[in-house]
Amino acid sequence: MGGVGDVSTTAAALACLGGAVWAAGGRRSGARRVRLLVAGGGAAGTGSPGRSGAAGPGAPPAPWASEGLRLLRGRLRPEWWSPVAGLALAVLGASFLPLVVGAAGVPVLCRVRRAGRARRTRDRRQDAVIALCAVLAGEVRAGRQPGEALLCAARESGGLGEGQAAVLAAARFGGDVPGALGAAARQPGAEGLRGLAACWRVAVDQGAGLAAGLDRLADALRAERDLRADLRAQLAGARATAVMLAGLPAVGLLFGVVLGADPLRVLLHSGAGLGCLLAGGVLEGLGMWWVSRIVRRAEALA
Repeated sequence: MGGVGDVSTTAAALACLGGAVWAAGGRRSGARRVRLLVAGGGAAGTGSPGRSGAAGPGAPPAPWASEGLRLLRGRLRPEWWSPVAGLALAVLGASFLPLVVGAAGVPVLCRVRRAGRARRTRDRRQDAVIALCAVLAGEVRAGRQPGEALLCAARESGGLGEGQAAVLAAARFGGDVPGALGAAARQPGAEGLRGLAACWRVAVDQGAGLAAGLDRLADALRAERDLRADLRAQLAGARATAVMLAGLPAVGLLFGVVLGADPLRVLLHSGAGLGCLLAGGVLEGLGMWWVSRIVRRAEALA
């Protein structure tokens, strides 16, 4: 029995040693493949490292293909999927009406995309104005003159936006800095610069502390930003509900296709179907417009 136990122990030890050697060899070969790929030596297959032959299954795509995909993603805007979907429905329903509706949806979706981009730009500019006030207060406390502190803070935060050149020129050459700040505040999201102009005018005319006023202004702008973010979070549920309800007709059409009812033929090739389609489209558009109006008014009142 002792001899059998010794043999079993020796076999187990040899098996563990072989597994460790195999794992180490696999790691070394994997590392060698990675080095070959990074060095541009060809595919990590069985071929020679320096030969650039036919690409294997795991080889990266050709440069022209990746460049074409990148250009396609950059040029194909989301709104252009509307005519694509219209074309698909036109082929399935044997009617040109979905193609016309899809083409008409391009400007609407383009406007929605531009509105979203403008909102994001406005939010970034608001954050930059808050950063400008905070940095300017720190520079003034550090002992810099207001004009020099404004130059440093503007370059560091970028809160002046397109009006940076006029404001910096006024600060450098003794011009009307509050007037230049008021003109820069006309940019969407830069309304906080009016408060900065007021603080600057009070500090210059009456000798009040500029840093303390800037701190209070920055705190007020942060509170306004947080309130707006909280309101958007509360309205996100209403937006999601509206989008879900707007998509239910498409789900109903999909269920009709699955059940074999052929709803596209009924909607696109019969008078009653065209009437229902027109009424549904009008009600759908009015509903989305009404929800958007409620959300915009709530944000404006906040």
